[in-house]
Amino acid sequence: MVTVHDVAARSGVSIATVSRALREPHRVSGDTRDRVLAAIDELGYRPNRAAASLRRGRTGVIALVVPDIENPYFSSMTKGAQAMSRERGYGLVVVDTTERADVEDEEIRALRSQIDGLILVSSRLSDDRLSEVVAENTCVLINRDLGEVGPATPSVTIDESAAGRAAIEHLYGLGHRRIAYVGGPATSWSQARRSRGIVEAAAGLPDLSLVEIAGGAPTSAGGRRVAVEALETGATAVVAYNDLVALGMLAQWSESGIRVPDQVSLVGFDNTFVTGLASPPLTSVGADLRELGDAAVELLLERIDARGGTPESDIHRSLHPRLAVRASTAPPAR
Repeated sequence: MVTVHDVAARSGVSIATVSRALREPHRVSGDTRDRVLAAIDELGYRPNRAAASLRRGRTGVIALVVPDIENPYFSSMTKGAQAMSRERGYGLVVVDTTERADVEDEEIRALRSQIDGLILVSSRLSDDRLSEVVAENTCVLINRDLGEVGPATPSVTIDESAAGRAAIEHLYGLGHRRIAYVGGPATSWSQARRSRGIVEAAAGLPDLSLVEIAGGAPTSAGGRRVAVEALETGATAVVAYNDLVALGMLAQWSESGIRVPDQVSLVGFDNTFVTGLASPPLTSVGADLRELGDAAVELLLERIDARGGTPESDIHRSLHPRLAVRASTAPPAR
């Protein structure tokens, strides 16, 4: 079996140089790269992604940068990105930034020389810093855009206005007239648009009172912390920033003897796989998360391959959400 040692010996370089030529071809001279490539071809060493990438002068690797891999929203999205990357012959590196902009910035700087492109998911960077990143790297954004500052940066988003409208109209149709919305982090790009969609939907419905509760951590612990406050608003139904926040409220209410949906209805956002694990199963609104990751990889590889044939109108893709009605919503108690 041919090994990297054989390639190093045939090309007259060290094992480390062979590895560097495969992973970071820009860091070795053209002559060295040609010798390593020739040895790979002659010996038949790993005639796969690495050799193909070397021929193109690339690493054959892209990165997916997410705020929190434990969040089912991001893990489901990662599955879609992984499947598309594998299908297209690219490796995918997944980076968890623990919801911190400084960590995200550090990771991007460290990754730059090792990858062909970046997918930044729900980036926590400021607009100014994000503008610098997309100018220095081949990037696609998920759940974020730079508007007029960066109109040429490809993005994949969810129609948050449609999602908010679906949640509010569902509860209104059941007879709820006082609804609370528990928001997410104040700095969240999705939160701003999600809140706007809910407020606009509520404003268009007669006799509907909407109460907004400032959000905190987009986690189940964050949901637990606002569970009592949400009930104190007198709302007969609550819409949560995401499924994790909704599940935190649901758990807190259950422990306090509050029955869902008998005493209060509950709607989550993102429609992640955890909705079916709750008791009762959670009504939630969201798009196909695997499709979100799939679309982002497709956009990124189009830029990496420099096809140049993608119409300007196609670099910004918006997925339409759907409402999945489950047992956590019902008409209000009389």
